Amino acid sequence: MGSFSTSHWLIVLAIVVLLFGAKKIPDLAKGLGQGIRNFKKEMKEEDTPATPEAPKQVDTVATTGVEAPKTHTQA
Repeated sequence: MGSFSTSHWLIVLAIVVLLFGAKKIPDLAKGLGQGIRNFKKEMKEEDTPATPEAPKQVDTVATTGVEAPKTHTQA
């Protein structure tokens, strides 16, 4: 009970052709290849550290709706 032999793979291939049809198999293979490629790309991007972003300045009027008190200086 180890690996599949050639006859097993031929039977699996025949079942796939019966289920999906011969014309859809290249599209399925292409989609599977793109999915694997995207998965590897995302895993590689996850391993690389992201560059730290500078802290963003928050506009207090836009977020709270209340203006900050204004200070008047007299000369």
